[in-house]
Amino acid sequence: MTLTTLTMEHAHHAAMDGDTNPPERPVRRTFNAEYKQQILAEYEAAASDGSRGAILRREGLYSSHVVEWRRARDAGALAGLGPRPRPRASSPEQQELVRLRRRAERAEAELAKARLVIDIQGKASELLGRLLAESDEDQRQPR
Repeated sequence: MTLTTLTMEHAHHAAMDGDTNPPERPVRRTFNAEYKQQILAEYEAAASDGSRGAILRREGLYSSHVVEWRRARDAGALAGLGPRPRPRASSPEQQELVRLRRRAERAEAELAKARLVIDIQGKASELLGRLLAESDEDQRQPR
């Protein structure tokens, strides 16, 4: 996670001043596609690794940002340079509903298996009954 310089400074000063109130939660930075393209162009135009490092330090970025942005650009995914959508956190009620639905699906699958087994056992029993009846008839007939 990338923290803004302001958030880190606030946390440092709060610790030095003995402030017991915790700072606000850090906010994850997001970068729009234009900013990413601008930084990529500037980074690739830089002559040496030292000047590239200076760009990263100035912007508070990591080399992994540049690598990821370059891959997205080279893959032709200009939209991939935009922020990624994050799944919404579901409420406890929604989580419970999902859990109960999965449980019901498993129970229905088990019930279907049990019905199939009962059906097969019934057919096997009927077949054995017929075989026994035929056997009894064969034994009763005089030879």
